[in-house]
Amino acid sequence: MTDSMVNIALPKGRLGETAYGILADAGYPCPEVLDPKRKLTFENAACHVRYFWVKPADVPIYVELGAADIGIAGKDVLLEHASDVYELLDLGIGKCRMSVACPKDFRDSGSRTLRVATKFPHIAKKYYESQGRDISIIKLNGSIEIAPILGLSDVIVDIVETGNTIRENGLEERTTIVPISARLIANKAGYKFKYEEISKICQNLSSQCR
Repeated sequence: MTDSMVNIALPKGRLGETAYGILADAGYPCPEVLDPKRKLTFENAACHVRYFWVKPADVPIYVELGAADIGIAGKDVLLEHASDVYELLDLGIGKCRMSVACPKDFRDSGSRTLRVATKFPHIAKKYYESQGRDISIIKLNGSIEIAPILGLSDVIVDIVETGNTIRENGLEERTTIVPISARLIANKAGYKFKYEEISKICQNLSSQCR
């Protein structure tokens, strides 16, 4: 392993495959990345890049702690974990939004604590704090839409892409908290020591994302 190699954390799944495609088109191909075998790291010595796949929620951890110099992570993951990394570029892929949704007939009178079901407790807490609203967060890991249907929560805070699942379950979007897309992030120390290499990757990616 040479110091000039840039370690890149890719999120497993469709987003990571799309992100890799952009990186390959930008001049950093490594066909082995898409090989279904169980190899853990993939490198192109000529381009000075080394890739590895991790769970989407783990990308900022690998980058923040320096195991990866750069990575691709959704804005939702970065906000939820308050990651201490540099955000270099909006790749414009994986676009969706973080929204508040609830049953169509629900009206928030503000007279009692609002029950909020979500996979993103930090984002939900920060949003409602900005609204001055008293809430009780119910952290769930599965299908969030069922929570208000069964009376477990009043509203949900979740990622919405097309809105079809929300509508099919008799809910409606009330508020968009923040737009979401994939971002190129960098380790703060790694960005300093590998500035030229990382800046070149960022510049080449930027031309692909226009």
